[in-house]
Amino acid sequence: MQKNGKDILLVGDRVLVKIEDGDQRTKVGLYLPPTAIDSQQVQGGEIVSTGPGYALPDVTESMDEPWKIGGAGSQGRYVPMQARVGDYALFFRKAAVEITFENEPYLVVPQQAILALVRDAADELPFG
Repeated sequence: MQKNGKDILLVGDRVLVKIEDGDQRTKVGLYLPPTAIDSQQVQGGEIVSTGPGYALPDVTESMDEPWKIGGAGSQGRYVPMQARVGDYALFFRKAAVEITFENEPYLVVPQQAILALVRDAADELPFG
């Protein structure tokens, strides 16, 4: 995500979420019970940036010489992210880290902490 000429790059399987103020009904129509809101167990917000995904080891090289794996110019391989920019994410609040970037509050959330994603049907891939 870029703002005011500065980039924020997320590492691994993390997403950057714009914080939504806690109401019982989210902007996308999900109902959060008062117990979840009061205890701050779950929170929701819009994903504004994602990392590349979970890194995979490079198995194309010889495993006899592991120090040669990932040499100069290696781009690496990643398990793609299920979360996408523009999705609404419902996630465990305890797993999130609050940051401020260019005077705006955001949460950095690992993909593992996301409980559900809400996405426009028009953005869905035909095969799921």
